[in-house]
Amino acid sequence: MSRPGASVPRVVIVTRRTDLELLVHRHGTRGQARFFLESRGQKLEELERRHSRFEVALHLALAAIPLEWRHTRLDRADLDRFVFEPDDIIVAIGQDGLVANVAKYLDEQRVVGLNPEPDRYDGVLVPHPPSRIGQLLAAARAPSAEVEARTMVEAQLDDGQRIVALNELFVGHQTHQSARYRIAWQGAEERHSSSGLIVSTGTGATGWARSIHLRRVTDVVLPKPSDRRLAFFVREAFPSRATSTELTDGTIGDGEELSVTSEMNDRGVVFGDGIEEDRVDFGWGTTARIRVATSRLMLLRG
Repeated sequence: MSRPGASVPRVVIVTRRTDLELLVHRHGTRGQARFFLESRGQKLEELERRHSRFEVALHLALAAIPLEWRHTRLDRADLDRFVFEPDDIIVAIGQDGLVANVAKYLDEQRVVGLNPEPDRYDGVLVPHPPSRIGQLLAAARAPSAEVEARTMVEAQLDDGQRIVALNELFVGHQTHQSARYRIAWQGAEERHSSSGLIVSTGTGATGWARSIHLRRVTDVVLPKPSDRRLAFFVREAFPSRATSTELTDGTIGDGEELSVTSEMNDRGVVFGDGIEEDRVDFGWGTTARIRVATSRLMLLRG
């Protein structure tokens, strides 16, 4: 857990490649990227303007770091190989999803979200304009800083794998087709054939979980971002002689667990926040115990 004020801090600036950088990487040069777009009646200038706004935000962040502080820049693609320190201050520059990407690798270090394009990004998790970064870095060191603690969800598999997510976890078949498993919750257990299930936090309750919640009759109340509870929803459960449809939604309180045991020999997965590339295998006989994560996202608000 982070200890604000305990030592000389390190600022970790987390970014992802811009759309312009990705397009140029794909085509080799900026000229080839321009030709590709213009041959299809599109313009490169819009991507160049957006890239410039990102560069301005990055420059402001780097310039605001006190000379005696340490700092490093980290690309989203390298998150799983980076070792965070307890007193790191994380500065995420980009869209909301970037904060979700980094959150699962943290242990309650404080996160500052900068929104370089407020006309494009909602800014729920990146609420701050880059121009405020100096004030925000100073605030992040203060024990009295206004910090929003957002609940996360974790799945612990009995083969030693563990996965954490800020928005939701998906458990099912990699293709989102028929998934077979046994589900146990609050003393009840049944076998399912479904399109998988999701377990959502309050942060995720405005996305995938909300779309499911709106389409069904249920007593489940979606959690708020800081609530220490989760909501789960089984997608398109199919009743048959071997499968039931009673345990299809519910609330997992702090200290409770939802247990799911795979009956899939091929392509069973668990992944978080919609990032299938970070999936863990969930083969026949493996049990996942899903619960409120111990760690939380500590998002700076003040």
